[in-house]
Amino acid sequence: MNQWSGQVPVDLSAATLSSLLDGMQQKKWYASQLLEACLDNIDQHDDPANRVYTARFDRTAKAEAAAIDALQNGQVPLGELAGLPIALKVLFDVAGEVTHSGSKWWNQPARSDALVVSRLRRAGAVITGHTNMTEFAYSGLGLNPHYGTPANPLAPGRISGGSSSGAASAVAHGMAVAAIGSDTGGSVRIPAALCGLVGFKPSQQRIPRDGSFPLSDSLDSIGPIARSVECCARVDAVLAGQCWQPQAPVDLRGRRFVVPTNYMLDGVSPAVAEAFTRSLRMLRDGGAHIEEAPAPVLDALPELLEGGGFTAAESYHIHREWLQQHGDDYDPRVRSRIERGAAISAADYLELLRRRANRKRQADEWLASYDGLLAPTVPVEPPLLTDLESDEEYARLNLLILRNPTVANLLDLCAITLPNHRPGDLPSGLMLVGRNGADSALLGAAQAMEKALKQ
Repeated sequence: MNQWSGQVPVDLSAATLSSLLDGMQQKKWYASQLLEACLDNIDQHDDPANRVYTARFDRTAKAEAAAIDALQNGQVPLGELAGLPIALKVLFDVAGEVTHSGSKWWNQPARSDALVVSRLRRAGAVITGHTNMTEFAYSGLGLNPHYGTPANPLAPGRISGGSSSGAASAVAHGMAVAAIGSDTGGSVRIPAALCGLVGFKPSQQRIPRDGSFPLSDSLDSIGPIARSVECCARVDAVLAGQCWQPQAPVDLRGRRFVVPTNYMLDGVSPAVAEAFTRSLRMLRDGGAHIEEAPAPVLDALPELLEGGGFTAAESYHIHREWLQQHGDDYDPRVRSRIERGAAISAADYLELLRRRANRKRQADEWLASYDGLLAPTVPVEPPLLTDLESDEEYARLNLLILRNPTVANLLDLCAITLPNHRPGDLPSGLMLVGRNGADSALLGAAQAMEKALKQ
């Protein structure tokens, strides 16, 4: 007999964090019950050949959930995320676990939790495990030759997106109610968009990166993947060390947004274009003023990507000695991208810094006239896994899928993706980008847009 036979059953495949927390407060269910539902979904859906989780923390998770149950029974005030099963991309340190970042050779256990993990634990989150990712986070496609590639839960045979592939797959399958990823060029927003979820990339300085395996110090950000904007906002507040407060309703009437007519709309597939156009119409019906205009700063972004740009230069600095010792153990597609950084001189790198500082100022001045920028998160629907078998097609699609989300990283902005596909269609995302530091305003506008898109 199930130990929770007297309790209300819980479905994690569609539940929001608010509904789960309310249910716990009303004692409809307990933390251990939520975790059991999560573990059942992992047992049912995780494929050993194409893993969503590369490590499960069942023992510690059950202990954490039992502790929350005891506090709940004792009517002790609980933390902001108490009892919620949350997954971590495997580049966040967890004491005693190996932060291999998707590689097969890294075998050193972490000595302590990453700062964001410590904050999640203090908020009462139940840490379910480490999720799969592109090796060392260096691709937007999510493929991993060492642990397999998580299939797209909404579109079998297609990619989940990367590099936080396992994080998005876990949430979409109900293997966790939220997941923490990193975003260097879209690695939170791409898989969220391709799996029909919400993914938030905050302003880089908002979330401390202590204890996370770096890819590019200039571009790395940490953000959540979840089912709603409010879910992401709740988790983001904990990661930022802040107290979450419900957003006051935002009225789209009178709000001004801009759609760049250059760069971000190039090469958009017909299906994604249709979903984007439909979304703009719904937002306009909700009162938003949406202007379509060229953004000169975007035409200059390719100069920041020459030779691999910041990601190649900074990842090569990190990996240069390891490549000599373990180069044959790297994913060849990742290794070749890292090694491009060897050709970037100190003078080239300093010039990149100078150019980026200019482009950041230019973007901030341009966006000051708007409440945000709107674009398709990813220009195409999730590619078939078979489309990525050749290195040439892999490289082409990787650059295309990274292009739009990378704008926010290069220009040091905050951004969020909202699902905007119709039921039965392949998943796609609508991206809202805001000025650096305008995270709260962006989340408020995104909540209003989320409501308008569901009308």
